[in-house]
Amino acid sequence: MNIDTSVALVTGGNRGFGRHLVTQLIERGAKVYAAARKPESVDVPGAVPLRLDVTDPESVAAAALIASDVTLLVNNAGVSTHTPLIGGDLGQIRLEMETHFFGALDVTRAFAPIIERNGGGAILNVLSVLSWVHLPQYGAYSAAKATAWAMTNAVRQQLAPKGIQVAGLHVGYMDTDMASYVPADQKSDPAVVAAAALDGLASGATEIIADELSRSVKAGLSAAPTP
Repeated sequence: MNIDTSVALVTGGNRGFGRHLVTQLIERGAKVYAAARKPESVDVPGAVPLRLDVTDPESVAAAALIASDVTLLVNNAGVSTHTPLIGGDLGQIRLEMETHFFGALDVTRAFAPIIERNGGGAILNVLSVLSWVHLPQYGAYSAAKATAWAMTNAVRQQLAPKGIQVAGLHVGYMDTDMASYVPADQKSDPAVVAAAALDGLASGATEIIADELSRSVKAGLSAAPTP
């Protein structure tokens, strides 16, 4: 994937990790649509604000009509409700699935034909170490990210013949508002993770593991589940 000649769309591009991705993509020479539910909140110089709510199919379709020159899609929009699967609010659990799985899938379905028409390109799905390790207090988030990981792997195989590289990014806590409650020494610098993600895309990677925690967890996937 040639980042410097790409036309990128980053969902959730107005804040947190998404804002770092938008900034670095522009620095590398890409044209970037920073997609957000409130496009007026986009403040990165050079970014093109785009209204997009990944949980609203009409919003996704409208964005696809506007951003018809996209060659790189980054499914970054996310939410973390800290909802357990047993006893937790079902509406919050559905929100996690609508955002991380159905939302990302809807955006992918809308933009994959556009990327193909534009000569091919790439899709990056921002996943998590919680795609692989599943904790009760993050039950909804873990289930949604695990489903998004499965989607990433299936879509990768389906889109490869169309000239579209599909990659997943796995990372633990990052120093953003979403993880404001986590001690600083347990969080990665989102700027460093963004750089690793873009370097991975540029090198043709299909799986980008951004921190030691994610590498360690993946290495232990063959172990028996915790009782």
